[in-house]
Amino acid sequence: MNEHMERVRTHIDKMPSLSVTVAKVVEVCNRPGTSPIDLNKVISVDPVLMARVLKLINSAYYGLSGKVTSLARAIIMLGINTVKNLALSTAIVGNLGSGEHFNALNMQGFWRHSLGVGVTAKLIAKKRGVDSKLLEEFFIAGLLHDIGKIPLNNVLSDTYIEILAAADREREPLDVVENRVLGFTHCDVGAMIAKTWNLGGAISDAILFHHRPDAYAGGSSDLVHSTNVANYFLNICEIGFSGDRFPGGATDASLTAIGVTLDALDRMEDEVRAEISKAEVFLNPA
Repeated sequence: MNEHMERVRTHIDKMPSLSVTVAKVVEVCNRPGTSPIDLNKVISVDPVLMARVLKLINSAYYGLSGKVTSLARAIIMLGINTVKNLALSTAIVGNLGSGEHFNALNMQGFWRHSLGVGVTAKLIAKKRGVDSKLLEEFFIAGLLHDIGKIPLNNVLSDTYIEILAAADREREPLDVVENRVLGFTHCDVGAMIAKTWNLGGAISDAILFHHRPDAYAGGSSDLVHSTNVANYFLNICEIGFSGDRFPGGATDASLTAIGVTLDALDRMEDEVRAEISKAEVFLNPA
């Protein structure tokens, strides 16, 4: 293992773990036959998490009619998978969202880009008629696709500033320059975080392969291709800033796989910007 990777891995090992409640939420939701009652019992013992989940559920992003004050009702209305992902996203953004982790990248720009990728991936999936119970997974995959950049910012900040500058100067995709300088990319680091926090194979795959979906042969190709296309779209629209001014294009394979054209994406820009505004509550759910 090279020195840079050793430092990053040590940092990830020392990162705050997800709370006991959130870890239990993931465990319970991954069990076959889990019911809304089971999930309600777990979240209800953590008043802070319960308040955050209810705040998100009642935000403009979900557009539910009437305020939902019962967690049990919210779980039934939105589904177990959605509520699980809400709990996960609030915990992860809470753990990684502070400014101290952003030495090379601008925190607000980074999270706006990440939020936009989640919103776009979910919109594409919704327009394709993906099962509503699965839509939140597209949002979470997009929201977390670049989390590997945060340890690189934190641990290798001087080197990472140079990498960002080189990618800009040489007009190359950021992951290409990362790999040349470090021997690995933010995708690899993000997958390590996903494994450490038990985020699940589908989310981990989207994080690891969002820049090279053509190399993916697993069972979550919809999620991987959607994240690739959404990431490219947010970069070319310059919504937020991920440090990647010259990303590799959305692959033909990804566009074909999810049945979308670049022209169709362009027509979505106003809708995406409006959805990002509604979803900003995710970045400050306290």
